[in-house]
Amino acid sequence: MDMTFKGAARRLDDLDLPKLGARIGVGEDEIHAFLDVETSGRGFDAHGRPIILFEPHVFYRNLAGAARAKAVAAGLAYAKWGEKPYPRDSYPRLKAACAIDETAALRSASWGLGQVLGENFRAAGFLTVQAMVEAMMADEALQLAAAVNFIAANRLDGKLRKHDWAGFAKGYNGASYGKNAYDIRLAEAFRKWSGIRDTPPPPAPVPIPQPPQPNGSTPAKAEPGKAGVRRGPLSGSLSGLWAAVLAPLVAAILSLFRKAPSLFRKAKP
Repeated sequence: MDMTFKGAARRLDDLDLPKLGARIGVGEDEIHAFLDVETSGRGFDAHGRPIILFEPHVFYRNLAGAARAKAVAAGLAYAKWGEKPYPRDSYPRLKAACAIDETAALRSASWGLGQVLGENFRAAGFLTVQAMVEAMMADEALQLAAAVNFIAANRLDGKLRKHDWAGFAKGYNGASYGKNAYDIRLAEAFRKWSGIRDTPPPPAPVPIPQPPQPNGSTPAKAEPGKAGVRRGPLSGSLSGLWAAVLAPLVAAILSLFRKAPSLFRKAKP
């Protein structure tokens, strides 16, 4: 694992919200509200690292024996949540914890836009917590996809669709969600985004006009997704290239033939 925790750090595209929200049957207003409450809509910090929160009590339960004793002595693990205040930057703690047990440390931090706890890597759609962290370092869209997967795996999507903010907050943030007014903040954020125009869909592709046919026949309909280019003996991008080159040439020859047909007649001997 790269201990700088810096990857491509690609930002979320506006179209990613409705696209990923559609997986669980919600619109972008619900997704916006969820992201606002979790991380204020940011997946990366000023250094290009995923936003994280390292949880010492989770590290404690992921360790045993000498490793746990070492983490407790270093102040990196304790038995109960809330025993000590969290520092502003979790990365020094995370890196020190990784030196004791990398997998346990990565499992003990919440990651990215949705603050998915590393322990939940399987529900988020990954085979290992390391694979999840690599995705978190790469792209905010992958961060959001992990959160959507977790929501679906824990059957919280119905609560989000019904705007059962308290039910969703309890399932996603835990039984103590009320201490942070998680449900109230969700409802307020949803009201805000409901008053903002949604992202317009991308424009439909414009078909390429077909050249006139020499025998006056109707051009064949293009295959779906082929933007009006007819299939020829060649396939793929090469076929499209030949069509783009030959179509205007054929059209020019036909136009010249109509204007001056005598140019194309065989001269009399």
